[in-house]
Amino acid sequence: MSPIPVLLDVDTGIDDSLALLYACASPDAQIVGVTCVAGNVDAEQVAENTRAVLELAGRDDVEVALGREVPLARDLITTPETHGPRGIGYAELPPARRPLSPRYAADLLVEEACRRPGQVTLITLGPLTNVALAALREPELPVLVRRLVIMGGSYRSPGNTAPTSEWNVHVDPEAALLVFRAFGSPAVQRRRIDLGLEPRPLALGLDVTERAKLTPAHFERLADRAGCRPDGAVVESVRRSNVESRAPDGSDSSEGRRPPGAVDPIVRYLADALRFYMEFHSRYDGFYGAFIHDPLALAVALDPGLAHSEALAVDVELAGTLTLGETVADWRRVWGRAPNLDVAVEVDAAVFLERFVERVGDFARASRLRTGA
Repeated sequence: MSPIPVLLDVDTGIDDSLALLYACASPDAQIVGVTCVAGNVDAEQVAENTRAVLELAGRDDVEVALGREVPLARDLITTPETHGPRGIGYAELPPARRPLSPRYAADLLVEEACRRPGQVTLITLGPLTNVALAALREPELPVLVRRLVIMGGSYRSPGNTAPTSEWNVHVDPEAALLVFRAFGSPAVQRRRIDLGLEPRPLALGLDVTERAKLTPAHFERLADRAGCRPDGAVVESVRRSNVESRAPDGSDSSEGRRPPGAVDPIVRYLADALRFYMEFHSRYDGFYGAFIHDPLALAVALDPGLAHSEALAVDVELAGTLTLGETVADWRRVWGRAPNLDVAVEVDAAVFLERFVERVGDFARASRLRTGA
């Protein structure tokens, strides 16, 4: 089967960076472009992180565009306590070499959707600001994309920002409401059905993304597939350097110093980024591991069979003093409104996590062998 053309809209923090690596590692994904929105960190830092991660993966050919730097109607909030002051935890990456696209993010989204109508899947992993602006600029956008897949909302579980609101929607609730209405209107749904497309956007909220819990055991297996220790040291190099460092009498002449050897840059990046993320979840969520929300949304966009959804009418609370940004889903159909979202209710997290371990681990090994790192 041909790869699926995807546009990614990100606010690269840690789990966005994992999604970028998963996209690069997935033979069923063709990355058309990446747009950057303020969220986990400010938009300029998002753009720097995004380009640096893509260059780490050997994909400096991917166009990266900067978008709006503040929400539509509110002050920007960021989350350094979750992702670190630069958005990538303890990890350090070289400054990005490739310049940003001359195109504005909303323009890139519209132009690429127009270039291949009905073919490109748009996957949003941050606040919906850029997509809202794109829909305002081009009202036909909702019928031009193959499907919109949203990581955002909390439909029948507690929030992770306020008691009932999820981060991506909470940062820019006006944008979320605009997108839900534009892409899920009855008129758009009728036109999409006529075109042979899924009628509604697919939304993955905390209800399902928090089932994608990456543990140290998962990461150890990923490192093993990459031929590394969990700190990124290449096993073959470590073994070879240990042998070479032994004195003729068999003693270890390198005692007290770290043996020289290659380090896998992707595994090392993951180790440092995930350590911060896992420490955060240990403090706030009671387990040492990480919810990897964004890679799950990308994986479902590539393989919809990983999730089951329910068509629902969903609105966004804009005025509540305690519930700002809540995604209010009409589970009992009391509004009498037509559904505007397909809300994921089940997901095969175990299959996804195995796929993440396999794809990213194998990709790290192949990238290292290809570059000789």
